[in-house]
Amino acid sequence: MKKLLLIILVVVVLLVGTPGLLRWRRDRVRARQADAANATGRPAFEVRVERPIFNGARAPWEIPGVLLGLSEPGPRFDETSSGAKVISVAKDQLELIADDDWSIFIAADGEGRLAAGTHLKFPIKLGNRPLVFDCRPADRPSGHLITNTRANSGEIDGSFVVDVVTCINAKSGKTAAWPYAPLTIRGSFSGLTNDHR
Repeated sequence: MKKLLLIILVVVVLLVGTPGLLRWRRDRVRARQADAANATGRPAFEVRVERPIFNGARAPWEIPGVLLGLSEPGPRFDETSSGAKVISVAKDQLELIADDDWSIFIAADGEGRLAAGTHLKFPIKLGNRPLVFDCRPADRPSGHLITNTRANSGEIDGSFVVDVVTCINAKSGKTAAWPYAPLTIRGSFSGLTNDHR
């Protein structure tokens, strides 16, 4: 009877505590992004792939570290990453690249809704296999690109969220059976101009 009560208690704690822990970790990451962009005063950006925690492709021993914010929840790159470059930035477009097969192209209509041509290429490990996926949103994309142009300098700040549903293995060219549900990619940027090539 005591074992059953202990199991029930552990399940209840996990069900109640996990969403709060995930929200805390997400808020901490966003605060760190904002601080990094504001502290340097230089052009800054960060792109994060929000890999699902419980998806069968993550080793069980990695889960506690991700929940507690001790390890990265998914692949990421920023302006300090090797080969990171701003290819183009405008009110309705953002293109960033970096070494290790990172390539982000986001197009939006005049109101910030994602448009055709949006795709994201990134490296990821599933199990212990390193892969590179080129992913696209659904035909009716979910997500946005929000930009704000600074009046005096013409520098552009903003953020984006893209939910991708179809990923192609960049090496084999075959459509992957992953992600099992839409995969969210988030990013923010500050002080970008087309002069930073």
